[in-house]
Amino acid sequence: MTKQKRFCILTIGKTHSGKSTFARKLEQVCSNCVVIDQDIHAEFLQTTYPKLVPTDGKNLVKYALSETIVQYAMLHTNLHLILCNANLSDEGRAALMKRITKEGFEVIIVKFDIPYEVLKERVRTSNRDATILRTIDSYEDLLERQKKLILPENLDRLHQEFVVRCEKDGAGVIQSIKGLLEG
Repeated sequence: MTKQKRFCILTIGKTHSGKSTFARKLEQVCSNCVVIDQDIHAEFLQTTYPKLVPTDGKNLVKYALSETIVQYAMLHTNLHLILCNANLSDEGRAALMKRITKEGFEVIIVKFDIPYEVLKERVRTSNRDATILRTIDSYEDLLERQKKLILPENLDRLHQEFVVRCEKDGAGVIQSIKGLLEG
């Protein structure tokens, strides 16, 4: 019996670039996927265990929760993973990709390269709750901090890579990924 090929879809992009919306739409059309979203973990911790959330430094409890969920999904399910995080840190992303491929997953990278002015408008009109932000006051401040970050070029030729530059690109990328997952 051959082992089923499993994929991990890794989103990379700045705040309000559409990573969560994309992930949910992909999950809807690909039934054998699960979205793992650190923003949901941060919100859960803020509302349920606020005393455990550190006020400065790394949010180790959020990372531990996310790690536990990813580990469980990798080892105890046959699902494809959609890791819906910013993944803007080169070091953290490299370690994550190494671990995922070590577990036998093929990585699909989806980079969200949305123009800054579009992101700025999305942030301005957003109703997203900012309580998950611990070390920064607002999404405007977060976007300003992320403004200087450049999405990585050609992360690894071994992996499939897609770029979303505008909202309409997402549907085509979803269909392409669906073809790979069902392939």
